[in-house]
Amino acid sequence: MKKSKLKWLINQISEPEEKEIVQDNATAQEDLKKKKGIDPNLESTIDMIKSIYSIPENNDVKLRNLKIGGLERKATLVYISTITDIPIIEEHIIRPLVQNEMDSKDIENIISAPSVATVQVIEDVLTSINNGDTVLFVDDFDRAYVISTSSFEGRGIEKAENEVVVKGPKEAFNEKALSNISLIRKRIKNENLIVESLTISQRSKNELYILYVKDLANEDILHRIKDKVNNLKVDSIRDLSLLEEYIEDNAKSIFPTILYTERPDRATSFLEDGFIILLMDNSPSSLILPATFWSFFHNPEDYYLRFLFGNFIRILRLIALFITLFISSIYIAVTNYHIGMIPADLLLAISATREIVPFPAIVEVLMMEIAFELIREAGLRVPNPIGPTIGIVGALILGQAAVQANIVSPLVVIIVALGGLSSFAIGDINMSFAIRLLRFLFIVSAALFGFYGTTFLLIIGLFHMVTIKSFGVPYLAPMTPKYKSSKDTFFRRMLKSEVYRPGYIKPKDMQKKQENKDG
Repeated sequence: MKKSKLKWLINQISEPEEKEIVQDNATAQEDLKKKKGIDPNLESTIDMIKSIYSIPENNDVKLRNLKIGGLERKATLVYISTITDIPIIEEHIIRPLVQNEMDSKDIENIISAPSVATVQVIEDVLTSINNGDTVLFVDDFDRAYVISTSSFEGRGIEKAENEVVVKGPKEAFNEKALSNISLIRKRIKNENLIVESLTISQRSKNELYILYVKDLANEDILHRIKDKVNNLKVDSIRDLSLLEEYIEDNAKSIFPTILYTERPDRATSFLEDGFIILLMDNSPSSLILPATFWSFFHNPEDYYLRFLFGNFIRILRLIALFITLFISSIYIAVTNYHIGMIPADLLLAISATREIVPFPAIVEVLMMEIAFELIREAGLRVPNPIGPTIGIVGALILGQAAVQANIVSPLVVIIVALGGLSSFAIGDINMSFAIRLLRFLFIVSAALFGFYGTTFLLIIGLFHMVTIKSFGVPYLAPMTPKYKSSKDTFFRRMLKSEVYRPGYIKPKDMQKKQENKDG
């Protein structure tokens, strides 16, 4: 009896291992099958394609048998009907092949489609079919013909939703990478604009497009990016936002080091300065590499507005940055530790409003800050017509009710509202999240140690920012370390005075225009 139980336990342990071995062997055999060359025997090749694509269970993979006129050869078309342009297949492939009468014509000359290429390995055939192309197999031929017929469904060109500008282009990227490349090529009509494609996932075969200007982009940065992308060993990367976490240098840092933009004009301006752009299908945005802190602080509209107006907006944004980071922590530090800094009249006014409030200042501020974040998140997630209403009504009702119930003082409502509104001035979504999280850290440090805690945390944050690099580029460049550039950091200069490209990315051509000696 004991022996039988022991045998049963051994079988239970060994069976999963045996199943895994069988599965691994089957996967290895499948991979070997895909790396084989194309068999000249049409029937055996089509049987292999049927096996790989599970035909006829797989309904949208279509096989179309035909006879090529003139050549008198059997042929089969293979395509996925849901991602191909069927009229192109009918008009430019099937009809010319069937109606051909000359026996001396090559297949490439019979087909009237815009793009025809040949492949000789099954793996390349599968990649082409999965990309929406149509593949033609001909009997007694050891190669297949790939005809470009892809037609993926997607949105049209619409307005940018997150990076809104009053003055400037309104076009935004969509989920089609080829459309996005077209929007960039519309702005850079130059033969040095290079578009490279890489397959970045092993199972889903997601395609990544790397864009750069050949005579500007730094080779070291380009190789660093390609190495990171080529070293990825993942089954699927569906979106640029997921790729961002895989390739960034400081994934655990609170500060973003890759710039995300949905505006083709902004991506183009970075390309012309020597930066590198990443695009993917299914991603309505681009990634700009490398990125510094000032890239997140700047806004596309700064340059579309006149010089004085653009700098005025930057001053407002800088003030908003300091308000959203420090206003709540300064209030807590002053009321808890540094009362002597407040004028007597103001101190009496604050004391009068807080006299009937049962909670300390830190509890008041945290309650209101968390309530503000909840209202902001709720406004984003509900349907568009209701979102603004929830935000405005929720904030008004909640603030008024909290004051009347003597839970918080009116001054705290004003301070939290001002800090929350100022956070909306930070246009980049990743930097906005970083600032919002930092605000809570400053609040806690001020509650524990007053201005000393706030100052200490600020210094630690600056030390951290100095150590961060984005693909080898210092995060606070060109301020520290100092590089030759157009000095477009806090304030922008006159466009005619912006002579140099950013020196910290070491572009091949530093000067983008002749210096204006008169100015």
